[in-house]
Amino acid sequence: MCYSFMVGNTYPYSLEDWKEDIILASTHHIDGFALNVGPEEWQKRSISLCYAAALALGSPFKLFLSFDMTVIPGNTPEDVRLLREHVAMTAGHPHQLWYRGGVFVSTFAGQDQLFGFPDLEDAWAHVKDALGEIAPIHLVPSFFIDPRRYPRISAMDGYFNWNGSWPIHLTIDAPRKEVENAKLDTDCHHVHHLGARTFMAAVSPWFFTHYGPNSWNKNWIYRGDDWLLMRRWEQLVANRSQIDIVQIISYNDFGESHYLGPIKGAQPNSQAWVDGYPHTAWLELSGYFARAFKEGAYPPVERDRIFMWSRPHLKDAEATEDEVPRPDRWQLTDDKFWVVVLATGPAEVLLATSDDAPAERWVVKNGVTKLSHPMVAGASMKATMVRDGIVVAGCTPRRDGFRVEKSPKTYNFNVYVAASP
Repeated sequence: MCYSFMVGNTYPYSLEDWKEDIILASTHHIDGFALNVGPEEWQKRSISLCYAAALALGSPFKLFLSFDMTVIPGNTPEDVRLLREHVAMTAGHPHQLWYRGGVFVSTFAGQDQLFGFPDLEDAWAHVKDALGEIAPIHLVPSFFIDPRRYPRISAMDGYFNWNGSWPIHLTIDAPRKEVENAKLDTDCHHVHHLGARTFMAAVSPWFFTHYGPNSWNKNWIYRGDDWLLMRRWEQLVANRSQIDIVQIISYNDFGESHYLGPIKGAQPNSQAWVDGYPHTAWLELSGYFARAFKEGAYPPVERDRIFMWSRPHLKDAEATEDEVPRPDRWQLTDDKFWVVVLATGPAEVLLATSDDAPAERWVVKNGVTKLSHPMVAGASMKATMVRDGIVVAGCTPRRDGFRVEKSPKTYNFNVYVAASP
């Protein structure tokens, strides 16, 4: 059980920063970080600090490298040098993850990096051989290719289904029923063609990125509605016998809005849609499901809790100062705020947009219940859990300043995530 961690966002990190993140993740039933590595030389220092922090804490926390092949060069056989340097630096460390007899190594993409060879099999056989001179390698990449090719790529010891987190197949002209019942069922195709090799599944709460043509030119959403994080976790728990490792996307990828950790480090020019929109309540909620996956059964709810999240404006609101248009696929989202209740016993839950608005009442059982309520421009969100006439949990983000804006300055399809104390 690990978080993907963007090393590229850690330029100002100290040893203490890494310690804080490892402690926070460990507290919520996470076993390690998948360190997304780019080509910058300074990242080696940050990675070394991360491994040193794990060692200093004396915890069983594990780490492994995930090479971001969208930015790391792979045009000639000599380009494997950077990968070798990173593996040589970490392979022998006590907190390096070894799996099935090898140093665990992953990638983001890499299907287009052929290192001067004619095909993907020869290319990554070359990579694996070069890294294997340092230590045995267990390679679990996220090549974006047809799964039917897996049997012909013997260099792969497994596969990471990065795209499995979101219903990426949806289009804006899809029938509404298909949108509202979007499936997250791509794992089976990968597992089938992998055979007995390692399968690493992904889970993520959200996806929104908003860079214009003068930047990274990434401006779209994937539908994160319908309690995406919970539904995906429920699916993974139900199919845990087919899954070797779960990677949560992500701890700190602010640029794509699916961070569960605190907002810290160096953002990739994502401040406009990240600052003021905490997600750490998701980290706590995800920890409950991570424990269920590891133990094979949902643990009893020990404390009444409410978790909720909302976008900061309606989907068709007009931004007044944004040079970048609404994100692609904006039509696929719904103007609702989403609520997850963890109840120790039967209770009544009241949802409203303000103290003065009429509340929608729900009766919930013990365990986990998923609820929603329409967003209202100019208002906020509020949830209260009552048992035997006593308020046992309450969440009122408006007190922290959250409002659904009528006329936002910029488009923001990120979410504000809150939880009861």
